[in-house]
Amino acid sequence: MTTLKLNKSPSDAPAITVKKPVRRNNSLPRDRSVAPEKPQRSETSPNREQRVAEAKVEPARQRNHRHDGSLHERTAAPAKQQAPDSRAPSPRAVQIDARRNDNTSRDKADREGAYRNPPRRGGKVRDGFVASEFDKNRSNKATFATKTSTNESELPRLSKVMAERGICSRREADEWIVNGWVKVNGEIIDTLGTRIDSNAEIIISSYAQETQAENVTIILHKPVGYVSGQAEDGYQPAIVLIHPDNQWPDDPTLHTHHPKEFHRGMLHGLAPAGRLDIDSTGMLVLTQDGRVARHLIGEDSTVEKEYLVRVTGELSDADLKRLNFGLSLDGVKLKPAKVSWQNEDQLRFVLREGKKRQIRRMCEMVGLHVVGLKRIRIGSVNLGKLPVGQWRYLRNDERF
Repeated sequence: MTTLKLNKSPSDAPAITVKKPVRRNNSLPRDRSVAPEKPQRSETSPNREQRVAEAKVEPARQRNHRHDGSLHERTAAPAKQQAPDSRAPSPRAVQIDARRNDNTSRDKADREGAYRNPPRRGGKVRDGFVASEFDKNRSNKATFATKTSTNESELPRLSKVMAERGICSRREADEWIVNGWVKVNGEIIDTLGTRIDSNAEIIISSYAQETQAENVTIILHKPVGYVSGQAEDGYQPAIVLIHPDNQWPDDPTLHTHHPKEFHRGMLHGLAPAGRLDIDSTGMLVLTQDGRVARHLIGEDSTVEKEYLVRVTGELSDADLKRLNFGLSLDGVKLKPAKVSWQNEDQLRFVLREGKKRQIRRMCEMVGLHVVGLKRIRIGSVNLGKLPVGQWRYLRNDERF
């Protein structure tokens, strides 16, 4: 049997890296029979004993954890103790026990008054109870919080301030606040019920102004048999008459370059600004604009409303003076009115208030019976030639 031995080619053999010997700068051989000399320390460098002493004197450093940015007081590091006995507790355990004892003593001191002074129960003070210092501090904090909340509650709400300034109605103000369209003193307010200073600066977003410009106000000539507001006793509300078929064909807004085309969205939020009895006819205002509603029916409204009243009966000069001023309804004296004869059987009433069935009750008090009642003017807006049962838009040049 013959064995062949094959040698690898030089190219297949792995490369061997040869490490060069380290050469010293001094080429002379070192005498190993003599120990090398130790480096001498300078006199200015402290020795071990000095460094240990300095470490004992130097205070321990602490991290700053205060909210006001001031540093904590530095405390000196504890002195180095001797090696503890195996049976004695470690220094760490001694410190923990000391802290526990300190906290326990403090808690005991704080609770000392609580043991002697029984706590309040059910909002009442038990017999012999005298408030401890802790309870006094707590009551002072509660008093301060109550005063703070009381001061805040005295401020008016943002929606009320906006309504009083005539910016919009409270309902519109709430919608604008939720949408983030109101700024108070440069800050956006989007929380309902926010209270502000009555003299604060209020800025309205352009989105709110555009939304308000889209609100419509409608003048309706209400016929007899329709109620002003909610349906009652089987009678329909006047708002059912607001549809394209009943729009006045001679409405001036229909002939402008940008007419308002009626759509169902105009009925959303459309409400009567004032009442008109079911047996009465004439001018009824329905609006989406809260400013118009507040101006017409607000508590401080002074807008005049003119009526033509057909009556039967005898009316003396003294009773005519009483109609102008001197009558009371439900124990409240009425505001001065303007009452005069329009013709032989028709009176003209100009009022600045609108109590329920006010004119009919006033006439009954002086011996008159109302046969017909028609409202022909509100403020400076006249009913004009608007036919019964038809409606038109409030023109841009009209103001109540």
